[in-house]
Amino acid sequence: MKIVAVTSCIAGIAHTYMAAEALEQAAKKKGYEIQVETQGAAGSDPMTDQTIADADVVILAADLEVRGKERFAGKPTLEVGTSEALAKAADVIDRAAAQVRNAPAAGRASEPRFVAVTSCIAGIAHTYMAAEALEQAAKKRGYPIHVETQGAAGSDEMTAADIADADVVILAADLEVRGRDRFAGKPILQVGVAEALSKPDEVLDRALALRGTGSAGARSTPAAVPAAPKKVGVGTRIRQNLMTGVSYMIPFVAAGGLLIALSFLFGGYRIVDFTAQQIIDEGFSVANITDWAGVMFLIGSATFAFLVPVLSGFIAFGIADRPGIAPGFLGGAVAVTVGAGFLGGLASGFIAGYAALFISRIKLPAAFKSLMPVVIIPLIATFITGFLMFVVLGAPLRALSEGLSAWLSGLTGGNLIILGIILGLMMAFDMGGPVNKVAYAFATTGLASVPADGDPNSVQFKVMAIVMAAGMTPPLGLALATSLRKRLFTDAERQNGKAAYLLGASFISEGAIPFAAVDPLRVIPSAMVGSAVTGALVALFGSTLRAPHGGVWVTGLVGQPILYLVAILVGMVVTAVCVIVAKSIARAPVVAEVPEPVAARAVPA
Repeated sequence: MKIVAVTSCIAGIAHTYMAAEALEQAAKKKGYEIQVETQGAAGSDPMTDQTIADADVVILAADLEVRGKERFAGKPTLEVGTSEALAKAADVIDRAAAQVRNAPAAGRASEPRFVAVTSCIAGIAHTYMAAEALEQAAKKRGYPIHVETQGAAGSDEMTAADIADADVVILAADLEVRGRDRFAGKPILQVGVAEALSKPDEVLDRALALRGTGSAGARSTPAAVPAAPKKVGVGTRIRQNLMTGVSYMIPFVAAGGLLIALSFLFGGYRIVDFTAQQIIDEGFSVANITDWAGVMFLIGSATFAFLVPVLSGFIAFGIADRPGIAPGFLGGAVAVTVGAGFLGGLASGFIAGYAALFISRIKLPAAFKSLMPVVIIPLIATFITGFLMFVVLGAPLRALSEGLSAWLSGLTGGNLIILGIILGLMMAFDMGGPVNKVAYAFATTGLASVPADGDPNSVQFKVMAIVMAAGMTPPLGLALATSLRKRLFTDAERQNGKAAYLLGASFISEGAIPFAAVDPLRVIPSAMVGSAVTGALVALFGSTLRAPHGGVWVTGLVGQPILYLVAILVGMVVTAVCVIVAKSIARAPVVAEVPEPVAARAVPA
């Protein structure tokens, strides 16, 4: 008999590891195979999907909620406390074995059922739009589906019952899915989030083909379990870890940037001289607008102080999970101290993450396991990160950061316009995809590099204005095209066009994806031309923006707001004209699906 177990106590130290050792010894005496995952403060290597699929029974010896409990769905499970597992290990093993003997044979529903997880790099638009696309496609076929969106706003996680009832798991994600191990033994289809958004029916067809290939045959044919983690290249892994840090940093940039921008709006740029001591000594006056502006500036400035440590800490978290957070945050703080800026935060995040990962994988005797979380990992990983940042990398990274800032500050006139064109092309190339996110990350990290009391006309603020305006243009331009020449678009596209007005105005570039997915050779180049025009005009007009998101709803915080809106409108018209011309010269194949205009319409459009 094969057993898997999880142990976890409140402190995450002694009982966790002692209970694990007791269960291992008791199972060995009875001739059973067992693998124990210790969910302690030091962490451990989680058991693999294959190990869970092969197991006959699960023992959860825990005083806390077990992380990833859903991955054991459908398996006979015995739950006890860590004290009981430690004191009566043999009895616990016997009770687990009895559960195997008494477990009923699992039936199978005739109707296919799905669970899915969607997750994009930024955790905003793609995540939720892909979820809706899968839900709509499944609804048309009458298939039950539960989609968990691992986005910035979060969602209700699927239950263990949802997973147990599912025939196939769909992972539509550009990042590592959290809690993937809960799907052990289930057939898994892994696709990119853009594919789930643009081709949901095809994704469902591929998922249906996997039905019945999971845990039912897993024990006799291990290869039949398609739940093994998908291997990704080094470059992809680095990009995922980097974007994990950026995605956690964005809310800090948004909150701090908006508060600082509002403080300037209400208090003028002299508000940078406002200090906390004034509030402490003189008190806060509700009727004094300067006090309101000053407090907003102080809160925004305090928020900005976290940007580089958060970036570094969550890059490390993406690499090493929880053990990477402390050395990652420390590395970010050191980067700020030595003046290395966000480049230092990037470097320290990767150093801390891989240092913590390496140390956490060192096999130590059981007696020393309890020291890993409280002494060994934080001490060694933090020292390695801090030492390298202070002694080895601090000076060159500071020089590089200052050089980059000087280069950006020197971008004026034609050079800035060229940068605006390049960023505009990138924002429209894949509309929310990796290239788009690289341009966006360039803008947001640049925004984070400007101190709260920095020059209001900094090039970094101009770059942010360029990126946001260029990202708004594709959906707005395509929406306009559907309004101007309805006959060139299907009914579905015209409906998407109405939604694209709001999506584009809210800086959600993904509003253009339904059009690009159907007719990429005409739509994408047209969108790129329009966004390039918008980017060039924003650069020419010198518009600035402190907020990393918000679309037209933060126009009040834009420098040169009228010209900024003019640039967006011009790019919007250029995109619409280009799309209309391209579709008129040679109709896209999808247009043939529109009902015949004479026979189908009582009133001409």
